[in-house]
This record gives sequence, C-alpha cells and structure tokens, in this order.
Amino acid sequence: MIDRRTVLASTFALAACDRFASAEPAPVAIPPLKSACPAPFGAAVKAYLLDDPDWVALARTQVSQLTPEWEMKMEYVLADGLKRPNFDRSDRIAAFAAANGMALHGHALIWYAQGEQAFAGLSGAAFDRAFDGYIASVAGRYRGRARGWDVVNEPILDDGSGLRDCHWSARYGHDGYILRAFEKAREADPEAVLFLNEYNQESIPAKGAQFLRLVERLLKAGCPLTGLGLQSHLWIDVEEGAIARLMGEVAGFGLPLHVSELDCTLRTDKRLDLRSQSERIARQTARVTELAAAFAALPEAQRYAFTVWGLRDTDSWYRQGEKDDGKDKPLPFDSFGRPNPMAAALVQGFGA
Repeated sequence: MIDRRTVLASTFALAACDRFASAEPAPVAIPPLKSACPAPFGAAVKAYLLDDPDWVALARTQVSQLTPEWEMKMEYVLADGLKRPNFDRSDRIAAFAAANGMALHGHALIWYAQGEQAFAGLSGAAFDRAFDGYIASVAGRYRGRARGWDVVNEPILDDGSGLRDCHWSARYGHDGYILRAFEKAREADPEAVLFLNEYNQESIPAKGAQFLRLVERLLKAGCPLTGLGLQSHLWIDVEEGAIARLMGEVAGFGLPLHVSELDCTLRTDKRLDLRSQSERIARQTARVTELAAAFAALPEAQRYAFTVWGLRDTDSWYRQGEKDDGKDKPLPFDSFGRPNPMAAALVQGFGA
C-alpha cells in the first residue's frame, strides 16, 4: 500500500519544481508537431489521461496517432485470465482516437516479459490454441482500426549476444515463436503493417547487428513482417552519428520504419557526472535532432510514423516513483504543456 504522506510529499515536490520551471524564459513558439512531422506524429497514452483536459487539449493540437502505452499489453488484457480478456481501456483509447481524427497503433501482441502467468499449466495443443487465440482476439478486435501492430516486442538480449529465452521460445524456439506470431497476426488483420519492435539498437552496436540479422532471417523464412520499429529510448551519450547510421542500415530492407517510443532522458549512468543541466540539454537536442533528420530523410513510403513515449515530462515512465528528482526532461513538453528544447529539436530535425 502506498503511504498517503509519501504521495502528498511527492505532489508538493513536483509543484515546487514546476514553480521554478515557470520562472525560466518562455519557450520559443513552434508549429504543432503533427504538422511539422513528415509522417503521422504519435504519442503513447494511458487511458486515465483521457480524463485530463489539459492533456486532451495538448494531444488534439500536437498528435495525429495514438499508441496505448500499457492497456493493450497482455498483462492488462489477461489480468483476469485467458477466459476473461479486458478490452475496456483499449476500447476507450481506440474510440478517443477515432473521435478526434487520430490513427491507432496496436502495442504489443507478444512480449517476452508478459503472459507466463496466464499461460501457466498449458502445454501442447492447449498452449497453441491459447497463443493463436489471443492474437486472433486482440488483433481481430481492432482490425480495420489499427494501422499497424507491434507483433513481437523486444526479442533480443540487452547485450546483443542472441535472442531472449522466454515461455514463448520454450514452446516454439527463438525464431519460431516470432514467425508464428506474425503469421497469426496477418490472419487476424490482413491490411495492418506488422512490426518487429526493439530498443537500444543505436546505442549498443551488437544489439543493432543482431536486430539486422534477425530481420534478415525472418524475411528469408517468409515471415509476413512488413514494418520495423526503432523504439529510440535515447541516452544523451549515444555516439554522434550512431542514430543516423542505424536508421540507414535498417532502412536497407525497404520496409516502413516506425520511431515507436521516443524519449531522451537527461540522466546518465556515470557515477560522477558534473555536467550542467544546459550541457545535458544541448546533448539531448543534438541526438533528437539527428534522429528526426534521419527519419525525415527516409523515402516517403518508409516513414510509417514518429511516436514519442508520452507528451509531457511528468507523464513519462522516467518521472514516476521515488527516484524522480523533478529535473529530467525526457519528452517534448513540460508539465504545463509548454514546449521543451526537445520539441524544438524535433521541428529542426524534421526541417519544418
């Protein structure tokens, strides 16, 4: 149980940080990101934000596509078990997107980190029926409404040495579960763009290389893989040029690319980092500009969408919990909905 005093203290601390933020110079005006971006500009959203009028107003101004951040994942959908799937919140997000002229991107059907509990005790044909039936149920429910799907999410080990062992690979093999998931997703939603979605390809060269090899194997095996997702959870110390280089290598497959989960934390893993906030923001600006420019340089047919993993700093997963010091600015807008330097970097990179 969360201590109410802790919650109140965090709330007051956040308010104090925002008062200091309000004393900063007014941000430079930028055009709406959905008009600056050369493709649909997306944002991840949790359903509770649809009750926040400030978020709604900001999203209507800036966004042309939504990705459910959590409520379309297996952990939520199967919270009550395989026989009682929950679609209440994902339905609400889909309805909000449709009512506001926004596209919908489905996230995520099969992920190594989820589903083990729901599938516990199943084996053989029963496991197969549940696996196939889950994909058919979720992808089929939003058929014709979702432009695309993150069919398989994060199959590669963090160090890039291979693919993750998980409950799915234990049944079908490392490549096998991925192939099966894509085949079942194509049956359930024949017109959607089907994505393999992964992170840290640009910051860990071995992982980027593993991603390229996996895509090549899947395509040679006849996998109906029709899109590649670069999550782009960036760090300010990513090597200059690495982002553009990775984008170019992935684009070589000729498939649509989705910058699918962009944020760029100002935090680092250095034990002693004496750089000022302005120095960190300068590095963030450089990396985000590089990413946006590399995306804008793609052929039009390969620019599926460009999505940020939240709109306001305080909505970010980086800004949740006790470790939040109120200083990180991982997203394009501050808690008041004012553009951060990251927003200006996106506009610059897009060439708008």
